[in-house]
Amino acid sequence: MLLRCAMVCLMAGTSVAQVVPQPTGEAGTPRTQGERIDDAPGRRPSVSTPAGRYELGPFIAIQANVDGNGNNIAGDAANEPSIGVDPTASNRLVVGWRQFDTINSNFRQAGFSSSIDGGRTWRPMGIIEPGVFRSDPVVRFDDEGNAYYASLTITNRNEFLNDTFISSDGGQTWPVKTFAFGGDKLWFAIDDFTHNGPAKIYQAWNVAGNEFFPAQFNRSLDGGLSFDTPVEYDPGGFRQPSFGQVAVGPDGAVYVVGGWNGGPSDILWIARSDDAQDPNVQTPTFSVATIDLSGGAGFAFFGGGGSPNPAGLIGQANISVDPVSGDVYVVVPVFGLFGGGSVDIALFKSTDRGNTWSAPVRVNDQTTNTWNWFGTMSVAPNGRIDVVFNSNRENTGSPRLNRTYYTFSTDGGQTFSSDQAITPVWDSWIGWPDQNKIGDYYDMISDRVGAHLIFSTTLNGEQDVYYMRIGDYDCNGNGVGDSDDIANGDAQDCNANGIPDSCEIAAGAVSDDNANGVPDECETCPADLDGSGVLDADDFFLYLDLFAAGDPRADITGNGVIDANDFFAYLDLFAAGC
Repeated sequence: MLLRCAMVCLMAGTSVAQVVPQPTGEAGTPRTQGERIDDAPGRRPSVSTPAGRYELGPFIAIQANVDGNGNNIAGDAANEPSIGVDPTASNRLVVGWRQFDTINSNFRQAGFSSSIDGGRTWRPMGIIEPGVFRSDPVVRFDDEGNAYYASLTITNRNEFLNDTFISSDGGQTWPVKTFAFGGDKLWFAIDDFTHNGPAKIYQAWNVAGNEFFPAQFNRSLDGGLSFDTPVEYDPGGFRQPSFGQVAVGPDGAVYVVGGWNGGPSDILWIARSDDAQDPNVQTPTFSVATIDLSGGAGFAFFGGGGSPNPAGLIGQANISVDPVSGDVYVVVPVFGLFGGGSVDIALFKSTDRGNTWSAPVRVNDQTTNTWNWFGTMSVAPNGRIDVVFNSNRENTGSPRLNRTYYTFSTDGGQTFSSDQAITPVWDSWIGWPDQNKIGDYYDMISDRVGAHLIFSTTLNGEQDVYYMRIGDYDCNGNGVGDSDDIANGDAQDCNANGIPDSCEIAAGAVSDDNANGVPDECETCPADLDGSGVLDADDFFLYLDLFAAGDPRADITGNGVIDANDFFAYLDLFAAGC
């Protein structure tokens, strides 16, 4: 293994010492991890600057961690973002991140914000439990519109534990807190397919930074109000996937992916449970399959000093399931798998529920001496595979100067589109919050038209969290872009802001007191005959003139006949102020 590690590191231009496996503790104890309270909480600067907004062609990066005036907080930092999209009103978004109030301290908290206009604007940043050390946020919605925020905390006894917070108001407040066991690098997924009642939530975390070692998995079958005691994937064995994600298939099967915890891994483990969804099964069981990264390749966990992210990951192992076909996809950064001295983004596919896996497909289209890192994948309901990643391909002499790129596949991952740069060049080595990294991951959720991306970058010269909509919006989920719906007359947009009225009403962005599907701000008062916006005597006397003249505008009842009924109907409107 050390020989393979040496080969991998030399190919990637990284010293062996930077990826030496971590020491293992005594049996039954977790190994040490980087999440610890090193610094006291810092004081948030009071200086603000304009919030970041950066455009590159059709791609717009919009800063999400903003203050009460919608501005950037100068001198703080934010990374490891995650995003949730409310399926009951998809213009309602919630994001979470690690919030560092000052770059002079690596003490982090659970930052969050929400949007009710599809990410075009963001509410002021909030903190869940201010003053409490928190990390590794993951945010998701269930199909009833409840938001969940999973968060690691380190106790004063240096214990790695997780809490899950629940919001029923679109992520504005988080009044419910549940102890969730957990550990370092937790990820969770919600079953969108087979449950009938409260949400089924499945969690996985690393073998290290784990108070419940060797158990790495648990579940909640009551919508996050309680979590089961953790269990192992491979009782008595050593197949312990780490630094990965969780996904649920259309049949309710739960998948967890990861590699070896200590450094570059020449294998990936994929654990699948078919009975975790069954409330009658007290201890879920797993089958564990392997993806062999042969030929000196390795799942690129830690970058080391010569990488774009020296103290952090080069990327997680991503897993997604096609919601129709059930095909399973894994995307990971790898050293040396495709040659060229690069770290590349590789995709693997299984058509038999994770039992066997295809040969790797290189996702990025540039492979010479390049860092392609933070590969992030999601699969749309129509089977499109979306992937974003960072790359220093324009500055191969420096790992720190990168752009973020996007590519997609519409043929089940056999081929990918040409990479598209979606940001200007940015420097991953600046804005470090007393911790030499920009976090460990990004997050993305796809729909039939495009994708919601949340990512950390330094476009404004410091670490901040940005939202980007890739492709047109599809707030009503009909598979047609909102701009086309409006242009074709299939959706109304009375205030001409580019958002269908129905979506604004559903997200609570506008009011519709009479529930007629028209925003109140767009409705006119039929008694305001002179159109002044003020109902006064001028309108009353104008109506008398129209009534006397038999003008059609006096037909308040709309029956084609102007009579006393219209006169009294107008009086009622006038008296009620419309």
